[in-house]
Formats: sequence, structure tokens, C-alpha cells
Amino acid sequence: MRARLPSLALTLALLAAPAHAEIRAVVVGVSDYLTLDADLKGPANDARLMAETLIARGIVPGNMTVLTSDPTGLPGGITTAPPTRAAILAALDAATTASAKGDTIVFTFSGHGAQAPDLSGDEGGGYDEIFLPADAAGWKGAIGSVENAIVDDDLQAWAQSALSKGIKVVGLIDACHSATGFRAVGGQGVAKVIDEAQLGIPDDVVPVQGTPAPPLSGDFVFLYSSQSDQRSFEYPMADGTWHGEFTLRLAQTLRDTPDASWAQVLAATTEAMVQGPARQMPDGEGPLLSAPVFGQGSTTERFPVAGGKLSAGLLQGLADGAEVALYATPAGGDALATLTLTKVTAREASFTVAPPATALWAELISAPPPAPLALAAPVRADPDDAQDYGPWTAALPEPGATPDLVPILTEGTIALAQADGVLDPDGPGSTPRIRPEPGETPADAVARTLDQAAHGLALRKVLAGATGRSLTGKAPLTMTIDRRAATGQCDQPGPQTPFDPAEGVGPCDQLWLTLTNTSGTAQDVSVLYFTADFQVQPIWPSQNLSNRVAPGESTRVGLMIEPGSTAGLEEIWALAVPVDPDAPRVDLTRLAPLQGTRAYAGASDPMTLWLEARMEPDAASRGFTLKPAPLTMLRQVLRLTPGASPAPMEN
Repeated sequence: MRARLPSLALTLALLAAPAHAEIRAVVVGVSDYLTLDADLKGPANDARLMAETLIARGIVPGNMTVLTSDPTGLPGGITTAPPTRAAILAALDAATTASAKGDTIVFTFSGHGAQAPDLSGDEGGGYDEIFLPADAAGWKGAIGSVENAIVDDDLQAWAQSALSKGIKVVGLIDACHSATGFRAVGGQGVAKVIDEAQLGIPDDVVPVQGTPAPPLSGDFVFLYSSQSDQRSFEYPMADGTWHGEFTLRLAQTLRDTPDASWAQVLAATTEAMVQGPARQMPDGEGPLLSAPVFGQGSTTERFPVAGGKLSAGLLQGLADGAEVALYATPAGGDALATLTLTKVTAREASFTVAPPATALWAELISAPPPAPLALAAPVRADPDDAQDYGPWTAALPEPGATPDLVPILTEGTIALAQADGVLDPDGPGSTPRIRPEPGETPADAVARTLDQAAHGLALRKVLAGATGRSLTGKAPLTMTIDRRAATGQCDQPGPQTPFDPAEGVGPCDQLWLTLTNTSGTAQDVSVLYFTADFQVQPIWPSQNLSNRVAPGESTRVGLMIEPGSTAGLEEIWALAVPVDPDAPRVDLTRLAPLQGTRAYAGASDPMTLWLEARMEPDAASRGFTLKPAPLTMLRQVLRLTPGASPAPMEN
């Protein structure tokens, strides 16, 4: 869980720097703790991945210090040290001393975070956010702090000293600070948080009242791994390599966006994480959030082919079953073949058949079809031992090796949590429950709900996998959203204001989308809505009306949050396909109904047929089917925060 340091909630924000300016980095990954029983598996891998990513963005290895529990496999020329408190603070001070006005210092941290009572008073009577180096121990009353922790006060003082010299400060924090409001009762991931009890903080320690520290002043940008009321998680990839979800998605985004701003990087990282196993949403702030990312980054989306294998893998967003086109050159040229990847590891992949001898580069053209929905073993959260869950558990399928959802037995039914196993992260009832409809048995309700979840999650993966990977090209479609908040009645919306995702939405709120075709080609546009309980609802076009938007033309689409909606994360999907004069109009709302993937014969356009085939687990010849016309997907995540629902509409 990310908590804002007093103006120093550090996170990766690699800002633009003049050509003559120096960029230095202090990269920290704490996997192994010397005293605390709190080892993690991902931070050392995160440190290696971030070091590689920053070097690819232009940082000289000699200007980088990596403090990690395992320095194996780091690029040559990097200074390394154990991630202790003294070593981390010394590396930050050394980077500041070596830097001058206009230079940039990048600080990244992956490891455990926590909170401790503020005994200096600079938090205004609250809690200090702390990061736990390898030598962190428990609470020491003599010093009024967690021994060897790095407190936000320490980082505040360091950052302001650098900013006062005219140095730009960039930071990435992939850690938690609090477990308040969460119950992790099972799942695949590990939360990067230690609570007060584990640190031995006495219950009777009272924070000191005082004056909050002044905010930072200078050029900085920070990205956070999650919102202040969420956890940050680490997960294993398909080959068993663990990474922080935020670090992994951020590194992949940085590879694909050489000319993007940090706001664009944050948006793309958020989209990738929303599809991940934990629906944590990163955040960012700072004067340089709109500044471009420093360095040139990758100049091509193609990956090298050597020795009959692809020199890229899971870390580049590839997976078994992905389709790639092979080329003789790193840019341009005609495709020599289209093959399917197999045996994909962190940094390497094989092909299902031998590639042509002249093929030296590969370009991803589509992600693999999604695997069937998999569940974890059910976890009981209900303390009432008298509650009989036998009919429910008997209806569940056998657990899968890599679960998409965690069934939690609670309140006499089943809640379907994300793979992190967190129950009700957005408030009571925000994890969807399986509720029998009239006449249904528990088995009927489980089958219907899992069918719905499998369809919704698969469609989201298929659409995301069919879209382009780069932010550098100009999207053919733009979307702006206005909100009309509900007042006393559902049919009495308030004034129209620009939509602010941070504010959330409630029942009966209206959202108005303005979709504009900014390309020189007509686009067929569709809008779908993905609910917190995995339903996909068609929004636009309706009644089979035309959805073709000419170049420069805009269209308005309205939707309303249904009364009775519970808390959770939901999504708007705006989809655009360039018009093929020889093909029928593309209406992707046909994919929304569950029956749409079962022998649907109503679509004849190549895009819809191709997406339909990808939805079928047993789709044949998938390794040699070229991708049809490009698909653009704009996604807006909504945080539903229902309070008292307005009165229903009057007849």
C-alpha cells in the first residue's frame, strides 16, 4: 500500500534531461532480511530489471549503484552493495555530491514498507511511513523508532538537499505502508507490507502532535505502486521468477514508449496492472509528471532472433501462444513468416517450428488466446463453524495451477476475489458474491457465475492482446469524459463537469463520452462496459445503428451507473477499427453477450471473426493466422464508491 511521504512519496519518474546533464541512479531491492522473518522473492529481480531498464534508457552503468540482496546477473560496470540502511543513505548522499544543477537522480525501492508512530511531530500527529532495509529490526523504545528503518523524514531531508542544488529527483517505490481495511485470506501473490505487530510496536505508543513538515520544493516526479488504500503485491511469472507487479509492468511500458511523458507511462502501466492478478492502481505526482521520459529508449518494437530462438520473453510481455511475425531487418520489410511462441521464459522463447534462416527479428502481432478460467482452492473466511458450505464447495471445479480468482467462503455464499485473495478491498461487499437467482441451486449459481466470469475476463484479455503495444504512434481515437453526478433523484443529474477518476463515481451518476476520430481514415467505434462482477455490457452502438465515425468527426455516448451498484473497480472500453471499404461495418458490442463466443454466426467482418476465434480455447491454426485490421482500445478505470443511493426514477 502506498502512503504519501510528506511530499516525498518516491517512485520512478525518469524525467527529461538536457544532453549534457548527468543521470545517476540508486536502485534498491531487499529480498532477504537479516533479522525480520519477512523475506520476499521479487525485489532482487526487480532491482536487476530496473537496472537493465535504466541502462536502456541511457544511464551509464558507472553512474548506477544497485543495493540488492542478490547481485547475480547485473550488467557490468555497476557499483553494488548490500541493501542496508547505512549503504542506501550513503549511496543517495554520494549521488547528490556527484551531481550538479540540471542533473537527475533516480531512486527506486522494492521491498517491505510499514508505518510507525511519528514521535517528531512533523506528521501532524500521524504516522511515519518507513522502508525496511535488509538490516531493519523491531521497535526500539530507546530511540522511538523501528531499528535501522529508513523513515520518510530521512528521505525528505535527502530529497530537499538535492532539489536545493537544482538536481531533479525521480523515484519509484514498489512497497506497502499499511494493511488497514484488508483481509488477505488466500491467493497467489505476496503483499509487501509488515504490520505494527510484526515489528513489535507497542499499542500504547501515541504519535506526537506537531506541525507538518513543509512540502518539497523543486523539480521532481514520483510514481507510486498503488493507491494509499491498497496493497502492493509481488507475483511469480510463468517460469517461476518473481517480480513486483508494479515494477514489471512499469519496466515493460518504459521499453515500449521512447517518446512518452511520465503521465502517459503511468496511464499505460495502470492499464497493464488492471489486467493483472491484483487490481492495484498506481499513482503519481510532481511538477515533472508531464515531462518526457529521459533517454531514447528502444527505437524498435522488434526483438532479435539468434540461434533459432527469440531473445525476449516474459519480461517483455510475451507468453506461450503469442504470435510473432519474422523479418530480416530491424525495421520495415515484408514478413517472412508468422510463428507461435512456446517455452517462454523470463528472457528467451522458442518457436513451434524452426524459423527461416534469414529471420533475424521478430515483432509481436497478437497475444495468445486466454487459458480457461482457473480458481484457487476455496478459503473459508466465515468464523461461523455452523455454516454449511458443502453444496457450494461441491459445485466448484478443481483448483488450477495459476488461479485467476480465489473463492472465499463468507456470509453463507462464495465471494470471487482477485488472485491476491483480498476480500472486499473497496469496502463491504465490493468483492462479487455468487447469488442464486430464483429457482437456482448453489450448483446452478456457481456454473452461471463462473461462465460469466470466464467470458468477461477472456474478452478483456483478447481485446488487450489484439491492440497495438506502442504509445508513440498517434491514436486514431480520443476520448474525453464528463460527469453529471446524481442529486436527489436518478433522473435529476447535476451540472456537467470534467470527470476526475480520483473522485470515483456513485449510483445514478451519468458519464458522457466524447469520442473523436483524429485519424485520416473512418473508424468503426464500439463502447463496452466491464463491471466489477465480470459482466460485459454493450453500450454503443445500440439497436444496430451505424457506428462509423468519419475523420475529424465526434460522437457523444452516455451511460449511467446503475442504482444499487456496490463498491469496486469497473472499466469503460472504447474500441476503434479502421474501415475496410470491402468489409461490413464492425460492431464489437456483439462480443458482449455470453453467447457471442458460441458459434456466433451474425458477424462477417474479419476483426470480429478473428476475435471470436481467439475466445475459443480450442481455436485451430492460431499460430499461422495473420492479425486483421488494427484495433485501438481506450480504457478508463472507474472506482465505484457508492454511498446512499439516490431515489429511483419517477414514472
